[in-house]
Amino acid sequence: MGELNRTHDPARRSFVEAANESGCDFPIQNLPFGVFRRAGDAAGRCGVAIGDKILDLAAARDETLFSGPAEEAAAAASGPDLNRLMGLGRDAVSALRARLGDLLDAAGPEREKVERLLVPLSEAEMDLPARVGDFTDFLTSGYHSTRLSPTRALAANFMSMPIAYHSRASSVRVSGGTIVRPNVQSSDGNAVRFGPTAQLDYELELGAFIGRGNALGEPLALDEAAERLFGYCLLNDWSVRDVQRWESTPLGPFLAKSLSTSISPWVVTEEAMRPFRAPAFRRPEGEPAPLPHLSSPRDQESGGLDLRLEAYLQTSRMREAGTPPMRITDTNFMHMYWTLGQMVTHHMSNGCNLVPGDLIGSGTTSGPTDESRACLAEATERGTKAIALPGGETRIWLEDGDEVIFRGRAEREGFASLGFGECRGTIGPAVPWPTASR
Repeated sequence: MGELNRTHDPARRSFVEAANESGCDFPIQNLPFGVFRRAGDAAGRCGVAIGDKILDLAAARDETLFSGPAEEAAAAASGPDLNRLMGLGRDAVSALRARLGDLLDAAGPEREKVERLLVPLSEAEMDLPARVGDFTDFLTSGYHSTRLSPTRALAANFMSMPIAYHSRASSVRVSGGTIVRPNVQSSDGNAVRFGPTAQLDYELELGAFIGRGNALGEPLALDEAAERLFGYCLLNDWSVRDVQRWESTPLGPFLAKSLSTSISPWVVTEEAMRPFRAPAFRRPEGEPAPLPHLSSPRDQESGGLDLRLEAYLQTSRMREAGTPPMRITDTNFMHMYWTLGQMVTHHMSNGCNLVPGDLIGSGTTSGPTDESRACLAEATERGTKAIALPGGETRIWLEDGDEVIFRGRAEREGFASLGFGECRGTIGPAVPWPTASR
């Protein structure tokens, strides 16, 4: 899964003071990649987050601050997206991260030159970090599956393979903005209706971007497939529960999922997350072991991620009263039944070719406790038990004006903790149904 190196040194400090503060998402040990633009920019530019600043990679390259493999990687990251950098593979990304760490180090000799290339995060607008050609969303939490299953039991195929569906790449969007309440067709068992959904939900997931892909018709063994992961982001798989129940037999999710998918703007690299590797989920006794092509000693030992994931909710009334967002989910990625490496391996197993920038969704990251239920459908017990909010409000499903905020943090003794930034979205009212033009 990759070795630790000097970029993980917990004693390292940056001359960007905010990067050294306790609880900072973007210390020098993180250095996530993203795409930003300033006022007046016609196109986005690739950058690296450090504390409360962004290092402009194209500008740094213009100053000839890179050489060798780091220069090749910086050149690939000098355009409007990260796809070329993703496609170079892990060695190139590692070389670039090592050089960036040296440039941003508190003892770095080129500090004065680098400081001129920093852009305040507060002055930047974030774009999608990559051109997402394809988006596949998995279902890999056994706790989520059993809570929402009609039988309250895991299906046989769930225990045998990572289940997924092909979702909509065109509606993947960067954090922020308005999620328009969709008009949908649904049924209460007696009549079919069409109109604004009454059961809008969030799903707290981890996203993963593919780096180097595979050739069409050529699957990869598990350990090699896992090496094709470039990095991670937070992902909100906005879900419409009333249409989901109605449309999912016999073919599965369609309009319930394609309305919008929000992701956090910064991609935390696989290398940055190495100190937080964890064993794969330990299956309960009596459940089948993964088939040989979905199992390896390395994946079982360190294929998981120890990553805390949280979801917060703030209503319009809470904002007006100055009440901070309320946490409604607190979970960990270690609860996932399948590892990301197993997801990628299964995706490729029929010869399907993945390409740089393809996005993988982990599925709802629910754990065993009530507070780790990672969507409202679970938290409200399928809409039968309201959540109490500050000021006397309650929620079963999301209402117009509600903002959902995701946060992620990796912490382990002996290492610098790091975060993912935020993934946000605010629910807006449904648009009037269009009438025929004359």
